[in-house]
Amino acid sequence: MFYDFQQVKKWEMYGIVWIVVIGSLFHFIFDISGKSPIIGAISPVNESLWEHLKMGYFPLLIFSIIEYFYIKNKVKSFFLPKAIGIISMELFIVIVFYTYTYITKKANFIIDICSFILGAIICQLISYSLMKVRINKFLELLGLTVFLLIGYAFIFFTFNPPRLDIFLDPKTKKYGI
Repeated sequence: MFYDFQQVKKWEMYGIVWIVVIGSLFHFIFDISGKSPIIGAISPVNESLWEHLKMGYFPLLIFSIIEYFYIKNKVKSFFLPKAIGIISMELFIVIVFYTYTYITKKANFIIDICSFILGAIICQLISYSLMKVRINKFLELLGLTVFLLIGYAFIFFTFNPPRLDIFLDPKTKKYGI
């Protein structure tokens, strides 16, 4: 099997742009859809941090589905790197948000946008780096399972949010959809 990591690198860089652009559009599609619960399952339904994390996950999911068919034979692994990439992105955003809001006592959308963009870069760079590593089939399957479970959690908690700060809309003081 021939591994073309230059081609993979291009795909991962395109993925950064995709995540940032499509993820930014996702911020608005719930309202544009007339607050459709189906659209709300994959896009932010309020201003909570949890809901905004969907802006990274679902665009990455869409991109990864397309990307997989073009690079699956050019990489040593795919699903585990994508799972680790998205986890890294989401953790980065959460850590940045809670760190700066702890210090400043208020949210700042410029910092939020920057952390989203940097998170997308981190996600794709980690994915790219790990795609060069041969991973056994069990770990690949585990990666796919984790990746899909994250999506399930986003959907489930949109409709059944726990009463935790990460799920609380700071403007309306409500949870979920």
